Order: sequence, then C-alpha cells, then structure tokens
Amino acid sequence: MPVKRTVMRSSKGKKLYAVRDAKGRFKDIQSYKKAHAADIKRKSKAEKAKKAKKK
Repeated sequence: MPVKRTVMRSSKGKKLYAVRDAKGRFKDIQSYKKAHAADIKRKSKAEKAKKAKKK
C-alpha cells in the first residue's frame, strides 16, 4: 500500500508533502516539486506488468 502524504504549505508558500509514522509524528517532509518528479520517473506495478506482457 502506498504511503499517504499530507499536503502542506511552507512559510514561503511552497507546496510540501509530509509523511507521518504510525504515531502521527512527521517521518519525512519533501517539497512537492521533488516528490512529484520522482513519482513521474518511477513506474507502477501495473505499468511494469503491462510492459512485460508485451514482450
């Protein structure tokens, strides 16, 4: 199951993703720009399976 991210804004107004642990504490905070770029570069399981099926 993917990690649920909370969208927040920094004091400068930039969009941030905050990941929390099971107790609700912040585990990781990323800028939206970096997190979104990493998500686009990564293939999902469905995309990988579809590509493997074509071969």
